[in-house]
Amino acid sequence: MMPRSQIQKSLFALLLGSMFLAGCGVHNPFCGSARPKPVLTSLAPNPASLTQVQQGLLLTVKGSHFYSSSIVIWNGAVLPTTVLSATQLQAMITTTQISSPGTAQVVVHTPANLSGDLGCDSGGDSKALTFTVT
Repeated sequence: MMPRSQIQKSLFALLLGSMFLAGCGVHNPFCGSARPKPVLTSLAPNPASLTQVQQGLLLTVKGSHFYSSSIVIWNGAVLPTTVLSATQLQAMITTTQISSPGTAQVVVHTPANLSGDLGCDSGGDSKALTFTVT
């Protein structure tokens, strides 16, 4: 049987190690309500024609780690966003966003939800995908 002081030292080392490893991408068990950064995998349709945009194009954004508060960001501007699921969002693209052929950077942002957790990353921005209008 292990002495009590040795058990306490082992538990402390485990706790300390868990907190430092969280910064290395290892799951920190003390970050209960922290949200992972969203992951953006595809935009549909992409590319789209200027005619489609002029008529109002419903852009479907696919990925993972989307929440009810996740939003689509188009070239730095927040778009009204409909959350369909944890893997799909939708936003309307019109000539207000892009009025001629070209490209735009699309990002998904999820606000942090830490609820008092310390040392935990939460939410953030996905990597950008390029949307093309022809």
